[in-house]
Amino acid sequence: MESTDVEKITAGLVPPTVSTLVIGCGNLLRGDDAAGPVLVRRMWERGLPEGVLCADGGTGGMDVAFQMRGVPHVILVDACRSGSPSGSLFEVPGHEVENLPPLSGINLHAFRWDHAIAFGHWLLKDEYPEDVTAYLIEGEKFAFGETLSPAVDRAVDQLVEHLFDRFAARPAEARS
Repeated sequence: MESTDVEKITAGLVPPTVSTLVIGCGNLLRGDDAAGPVLVRRMWERGLPEGVLCADGGTGGMDVAFQMRGVPHVILVDACRSGSPSGSLFEVPGHEVENLPPLSGINLHAFRWDHAIAFGHWLLKDEYPEDVTAYLIEGEKFAFGETLSPAVDRAVDQLVEHLFDRFAARPAEARS
């Protein structure tokens, strides 16, 4: 087989260099818990900048840990319940939660994004991201079958704008 044939076969099969991975965590069927996956969908619809990849992390924290492998910057987005006003937005540096206490008694159904950060740091070692940031959006409604509350819907749009502004401000060498 000539090299031109090999090039044709493999063209487009090599993934682009990813400098930032945005992972939206949450359950689309439980109201404001859908904030992360909804944000990912809105980013996809808008069109992702070069070097940015989005993933719907759903409710599988273990999957989140593996998706981070080798990506320099990871952004996790999820809903939270802290008692703050609905739609409040919090930015949490990953290093603040990556050294959680041992995960004794944890199972795959209770494995959250913060567990994924701690587990990922242990598992990925040198391939762990240089920078991990979590954005948490205070939710109001988490019942099965609910839709996003208006405050969370607005917060998702505000965070999409903030992230795109942040991506646009990056130096060109950081995008490739």
